[in-house]
Amino acid sequence: MTTPRVPPRIGAGPPARAQDLLAAQERNRQAREALPRLRAAALGWRNAAGALMAGLVGFGLIKGRSDVGQLDKTWAVVVGCLLLVALLCGAWGAYLLNRAAHGPLKPKPLGPRATRAAVEHLEVGDALRALRLGVASTLTCTLFLVAALAATWYGPSAKPPAVELTTPATGRLCGTVTRVGEGKILLKTGATTVEVATAALTQLRTVEACS
Repeated sequence: MTTPRVPPRIGAGPPARAQDLLAAQERNRQAREALPRLRAAALGWRNAAGALMAGLVGFGLIKGRSDVGQLDKTWAVVVGCLLLVALLCGAWGAYLLNRAAHGPLKPKPLGPRATRAAVEHLEVGDALRALRLGVASTLTCTLFLVAALAATWYGPSAKPPAVELTTPATGRLCGTVTRVGEGKILLKTGATTVEVATAALTQLRTVEACS
């Protein structure tokens, strides 16, 4: 024979104490201030990210070649892809930071029983996620931007470096080396190719371009 289950009885708890009232007031205060504090933090992150981008690009804290066309074709494509990804990450990060700082572009519809406290509680969660993703996206943009600018530093040039040499017979010559061997250097200067004996060289150095 089974014993019938007795439903739980709910009664009044112990009387509230002064510290219970203070704790409830503190939780209420923190809940009211959570959204404004989060908005202010997002606004600070947005301004800091904007200053960082302006410093990297506008004021030239990091510089590479001024023209991507000076790079080898493959490296130029890589730099273009890195810059495109940096642009997309930066735009998405800017949107998310503004979303966290000022709220959604289109407010969510409120239910008939929605209270202000409940709506603000949901908005705190959404704004916090937007802030975290916005910061991560902005930092990713910075990494891709630095990688693109570094590639313009170390990427191979589209044109081989020029060589400037001097011999007693020919004087100073400048051009690109097409072949080296058998004690001779074939130097292309403009539309002509000059054969120079290496034993006759008195000076040899590489230059960015022939002047």
